[in-house]
Amino acid sequence: MKIEFAKRAKEDLDALPRNVAIRILKKLNFYTKQKKPLVFAKVLKGSYGEYRFRIGKYRVVFDRIKNTIFILRIGKRDEIY
Repeated sequence: MKIEFAKRAKEDLDALPRNVAIRILKKLNFYTKQKKPLVFAKVLKGSYGEYRFRIGKYRVVFDRIKNTIFILRIGKRDEIY
């Protein structure tokens, strides 16, 4: 699988502390290398995006489009929903 970022997700990532952004990118890279990355995701109901990954205090909200994880938003749990 590959990863693409929406403009807003790139802005979210740039706004995070550098060490947090690096941790999130490493974890996303790990997920995409797995045979079934959606095993690590939770399905969202009636929210923005189809799925989310939990990475520490942060959530990565995304849609899956064919063989691509399209990142929509990145933020703390209390700020993103």
